[in-house]
Amino acid sequence: MRKLMLFIAASLDGYIARPEGSIDWMFTDHDYGYPAFFAGIDTVIMGRKTYDLALSFGAYPYAGTEGYVFSHEQRPPDGNVAFVSEAPASFVDRLKRLEGRDIWLVGGSEIIAECLAHDLVDELIISVHPPVAGPRHPAVRAWPPRARLRPDALRRLRLRAGAVVLSPGAMTMEADAAAG
Repeated sequence: MRKLMLFIAASLDGYIARPEGSIDWMFTDHDYGYPAFFAGIDTVIMGRKTYDLALSFGAYPYAGTEGYVFSHEQRPPDGNVAFVSEAPASFVDRLKRLEGRDIWLVGGSEIIAECLAHDLVDELIISVHPPVAGPRHPAVRAWPPRARLRPDALRRLRLRAGAVVLSPGAMTMEADAAAG
């Protein structure tokens, strides 16, 4: 079965965007493992606001992938993605059962929260950047109380720019804290 991968960035205070929607606080001086990650996926899913933001960067950044955008408005495919009005949990559950490489849950804090609440996220990779973005757009709308996050299975990777990438690994938080 394919894995649903949550690969996101968050500011130190847990936000993805400044109050006006800007993500200019994110470091861009290092790839943070993105090229290797992107090579392992063939499908992207996201919310409409995340999709609109991706389009504002110029060329569609996920070319070569199958894309789905969750939207309350039914819209025809636009050449990049198909728009889905179905509940994310049931759609993602079916998508994971299809043949293919892994699936990237690009964003949309509400979609992330729903996928976590239904235990659909198989791996979290979160780049925590030191700047404080300010209260507006949380990386995850609300962590579901039943989300099975395993803090004892996270490892910390310190990068040149000062960001920390958290992903499943063999080192425990206690071992990491003792080291440093």
